[in-house]
Amino acid sequence: MDHDVLLPGETLGLMGGGQLGRMFAQAAATMGYHVAVLEPGATSPAGEVALRQIAARYDDAEGLRTLAQTVRAVTTEFENVPAASLRALADAGLRTTPSADAVAATQNRNVEKAFIERAGVPVAPHARVASEADVAALPAELFPGILKTASLGYDGKGQARVANVEETLEAFRAFGGVECVLEKRLALKLEVSVIVCRGLDGATKTFPVSENVHRNGILAVSVMPARIDDATANRARKYAGRIAEALDYRGVLCVELFILEDGSILANELAPRPHNSGHATIDACVMSQYEAQVRVMAGLPLGSTEQHSASVMLNLLGDLWFDEKGEAATPDWAKLLSIPGVKLHLYGKAEARPARKMGHVTVVAPTGELAMARAREAARVLGLPEPI
Repeated sequence: MDHDVLLPGETLGLMGGGQLGRMFAQAAATMGYHVAVLEPGATSPAGEVALRQIAARYDDAEGLRTLAQTVRAVTTEFENVPAASLRALADAGLRTTPSADAVAATQNRNVEKAFIERAGVPVAPHARVASEADVAALPAELFPGILKTASLGYDGKGQARVANVEETLEAFRAFGGVECVLEKRLALKLEVSVIVCRGLDGATKTFPVSENVHRNGILAVSVMPARIDDATANRARKYAGRIAEALDYRGVLCVELFILEDGSILANELAPRPHNSGHATIDACVMSQYEAQVRVMAGLPLGSTEQHSASVMLNLLGDLWFDEKGEAATPDWAKLLSIPGVKLHLYGKAEARPARKMGHVTVVAPTGELAMARAREAARVLGLPEPI
């Protein structure tokens, strides 16, 4: 791989125009880089703050050609970018971080789980389901379980809780008979995640573990550092680093993990990009996950992942823009921002819709207890459930 350093003033390419790309473009601009976004829509959250937006599908040959002529390196902001497009850009001489092979390994849950197991990291008991015959052959010990589509599921989409073969067959048919994976439901103590960054030279660093709470399948709260003992945190970070090295990964990777009641840790899913649970790194760490993404693309040394402030992150969904009657409303930003340590990040999306990610609030403080107290106050102002 070419390890030449791309200096400030160069243009970096981004596949995808969502909020993760927006924060990447902001970090790149702070470091003196330009960003060109490939995104099908005419406007996008990332395109709004980038130098240029190329309005084309992710597999459009002309759009890819234009991107290749504009940038020196390219990255992704969501996991379902066609791996073939990344290969085409690499063949055109662009540095791609992550690589097409690494992204492809995360685009199918069955392939992903097999890879994680080969890397020596445990996963939940599971079985591939690709036909009604597979459903009929499922062992009883996998129930109760969660049936997930193998591809394209995120934020709780493409998932169904099932108690037996009959319910699994019903869910499998409801998903259109596409390839799925059945995972055994386990007694979870916590859901956590680790953001790991790996440079072109193979240097690997992990951010502090984030403790995550989901509502309706969507991340609602992240507490960083997670309220777990050092040994558990170190094991989680070790697993994340092991997976990144096994993938020969270059870039920023999120490893989602389960901590069970007995203290064991299982890998759940991978996201080959920055992650919602890592947003707090912008305000609470020396280097954010987005700066890390820029550094890897440019061939620069990785910075410090040290956390300088305790943090609690609250996701802001489009529901907040409506009152109890469903009428349009505006959150009380002034009152929110009167709380010490509150940092507001809005994504510039044109329209608020229920369950749509519109922004986030990160609350920072010298201690975890104070950060949580301030986050509870912020939640009360916004009308959100108070984090615990």
